[in-house]
Amino acid sequence: MFLAPLFLYSQNLEELVNLSINNKMVNASQQSLDSVKDAYESSKSGYLPKLDVGSKYAITDEETSSNAKNAATAYGSISYTLYDGGKKYDIYDAYESTINSGTQSLESLKNSISLNVTTYYFNYQSLISKKDAKLKEIEQLETQLKRLNRFLDVGTTTEDEVQKLISSVENSKVTLQEIELEIETILHNLEYVSGETVSITTGSNIKELDNALNGDLRFDIKSLQYDLQTKQSNANAEKSAYLPTITLNNTYTQYHMDYDNKSYQYPYNNQNVTSANLTWNIFSFGETKYKHESKFKEYLSSKSKFEYEKNKANVDLKLALKAYEIGKSKIKSAQANLKAASSAYDVIKSKYENGLVDNVAYLQSLSEKYNAISQLNTSVNDLEIKKANIIYQSGKKLQEYIK
Repeated sequence: MFLAPLFLYSQNLEELVNLSINNKMVNASQQSLDSVKDAYESSKSGYLPKLDVGSKYAITDEETSSNAKNAATAYGSISYTLYDGGKKYDIYDAYESTINSGTQSLESLKNSISLNVTTYYFNYQSLISKKDAKLKEIEQLETQLKRLNRFLDVGTTTEDEVQKLISSVENSKVTLQEIELEIETILHNLEYVSGETVSITTGSNIKELDNALNGDLRFDIKSLQYDLQTKQSNANAEKSAYLPTITLNNTYTQYHMDYDNKSYQYPYNNQNVTSANLTWNIFSFGETKYKHESKFKEYLSSKSKFEYEKNKANVDLKLALKAYEIGKSKIKSAQANLKAASSAYDVIKSKYENGLVDNVAYLQSLSEKYNAISQLNTSVNDLEIKKANIIYQSGKKLQEYIK
């Protein structure tokens, strides 16, 4: 009953990732993306026909034929931009590319967080294994220390032999405290990422990815690709200033003119005006040219950055695959090392207890055995991290490969 709350609030890797990719940083990025979407809708609305209404009331001191003593007007006007040199569609393209870039950037952030959480998770498992091995090592050392103390009491061993064992126990306890600090640090880091206090359970692992070299672009590289399209659309939008703008307008006005001099009285009290308007900037001292060149150079800069990051990502994927193969070899090596260290320890322990070898040989074999246990567990967990890195570098959602 006392332990039940611990199990209820413990998280496996999938739960930790789900918790972390909904943190405040992700929410902030989502809100930024939503703001761009709203700006896009505003831009599209700006190109739809506009209806304006207004009214005016005026009192004139000196009445003239064009200014009545008292005048009231009300009007309604509809306007529409028929053609703006194609700028509208370039703006639409820029917004769509920006939204796509933001979407991929958001996915990149989530995937990056997933990789960090996965790394923390398996490093935590490795540290727990190191802690368990160190506790067992301390237990063995303390058992031997009790044994030597009994021998010291009857004079069959020396004080320096006992002190060597005491020193080993104390050193192991210091190492244990350092491991516990690393474990606590990982838990605090996960708390920082997820925004909640976490308690980790074991048992999660990563599915292996087939045909990693045939993967997609990473999400951050896709974001750069869409950003490149945005820059190109912005450059094209500046060129639209070379072309004319055509607008349509219809304005209906209702008048009420109160003249003291009735000879000034208008023969009508309403007016409707329909117009087609064309504006064309013929010369602006190179303003349009320089604006276009500025945006186009931004495009070229982004293109160079995209190509560089794309090539770097390809290299990162190849290195991740190579590291994975090395990781598998490390496990085989660690398994062989543990087998040898365990066999050597059993032999030396028996000889030590029978006084055939000194405690230096015993302590060395004990340390080698438990180091081999830790190394094997660390190698297994490290391989899971390497699998996660391959999935990340292949442009896949790491969250979908956690089991």
